Amino acid sequence: MKITRSKISDVLVIEPVIFEDSRGWFMETFNEKKFLENLAALNVATPKPFVQDNHSCSSKGVLRGLHFQVEPFAQGKLVRVVKGSAYDVVVDIRKDSATYLQWLGIELNSTNRLMLWIPEGFAHGFVALEDDTHFLYKTTDYYHKDSERTILWSDPALAIQWPDLGGYKVSEKDSAALCYDLVI
Repeated sequence: MKITRSKISDVLVIEPVIFEDSRGWFMETFNEKKFLENLAALNVATPKPFVQDNHSCSSKGVLRGLHFQVEPFAQGKLVRVVKGSAYDVVVDIRKDSATYLQWLGIELNSTNRLMLWIPEGFAHGFVALEDDTHFLYKTTDYYHKDSERTILWSDPALAIQWPDLGGYKVSEKDSAALCYDLVI
């Protein structure tokens, strides 16, 4: 696996090694030893172990987020798309960070097979760029409803440049979210 820092240095882009031949392809989607060795080589903190896997399926234009959980249930996430395509967004909400309130957007899809490591302290969301988009993520803590928070995906102060899909399908909960200065 090849791991590189994004413009927000603690958020990492992971490019798996793909073995391909006339039969198809194979890739290792997670190897704890290699993952931790790569983090150490980049001088990135070792996360808590992964304890939960989630899988969502979305139609084109479904926008989910920006979600995070507060302590003591904060989550790191390892995310990827296994079918379809999504524009994935993370926002640094660590008040003591040099990149506080900066955001990163990256396309994850079943062709580029990229993964994103999102440590604790980031809000996360995505929009499906095509129908039947399957999004998988491993988390370092369990879902805890009372610790969940949502920042308004269209917060003008964050100025996230979501892809123009002619409109989005957003849940009532995400549509009712508050701007970051009222949430964090």
